[in-house]
Amino acid sequence: MDVMGIDEITYGADDFDTCKRFFADWGLELVSEQPGKLVFSTLNGCLVNLIKTDVPGYPAPIEAGPTLREVVWGVSDAQVLERIAQRLADEKGFENTGERVSCIDPGGMLVGFQVSRKKDITIDCGQMNTWNEKPRRNARSPIYDRAQPIEVGHVVFFVSDLQQMEDFYVQKIGFAPSDRYPGRGVFLRCDEDGGHHDLFLLQTPDKKVGLNHVAFAVRDIHEVFGGGLHIDRCGWKTQLGPGRHPISSAYFWYFQNPAGGLIEYYADEDQLDKDWIPREFEPGPTRFAEWAVDGGLDGNTRRQKEAESPDGKFLTDRK
Repeated sequence: MDVMGIDEITYGADDFDTCKRFFADWGLELVSEQPGKLVFSTLNGCLVNLIKTDVPGYPAPIEAGPTLREVVWGVSDAQVLERIAQRLADEKGFENTGERVSCIDPGGMLVGFQVSRKKDITIDCGQMNTWNEKPRRNARSPIYDRAQPIEVGHVVFFVSDLQQMEDFYVQKIGFAPSDRYPGRGVFLRCDEDGGHHDLFLLQTPDKKVGLNHVAFAVRDIHEVFGGGLHIDRCGWKTQLGPGRHPISSAYFWYFQNPAGGLIEYYADEDQLDKDWIPREFEPGPTRFAEWAVDGGLDGNTRRQKEAESPDGKFLTDRK
């Protein structure tokens, strides 16, 4: 495996107080705080940075307002880093510090590569009993009061030239296509053997450019629910979810993010390898979600938003 996933992302935003509160509620650990920069970490050491929108040293943002400013991908070793440096040497904004190689991708996003600094972790996860296999015995599935994201799992961008962007990440970096909306979108994974996608590129009819969302992997479906309910109780607004993607099989819950775009908890995505053959789909609501709760769930009542609260100790109790 050459590219191992996302090591670090950087948002540009000016409302530090709101963003600091949001990422703490989201379940990230604040590891560094200084004027003009906050640094948060996931459980495996993937970093989420927050900088001011006018900080020097970064290319122009891809869109107005708070948004993502940089994505840093982790690679397996120094030899891989050097190979990527050779492939990117003629790209706009190329820089090689020895520890990090970076350039500006065709969509205008600053992308970096470094030997991965994330740590391998093993954590307890909920097990699913099916008709054929029942690994969970004499134990109940977990219930989470909140989420603690494991890592930044994928990013999704609106792009003006889908083919140019796919060529860059596949030919220059070595990503593998997983599935496609022909002419409209492509799911890319950073290695043949891995999760369904680490990067999703979307081209809309008006060819807008910007951040769609950043997704954080959590342990299991139960943590998607527990994390989402906690975020609702904290007062943050659901965009869509919970729900399930039929293309990647992942369970999701999307929220609005004060640092830019949307933000997602997800779990249980498909795992692919070299034998996988990319599929093609027509865009549509049922392609995006097998099922989804519009407006989210209320973190206190545990019912859909605006639904009547339960009033008895048992479901059969009635006023």
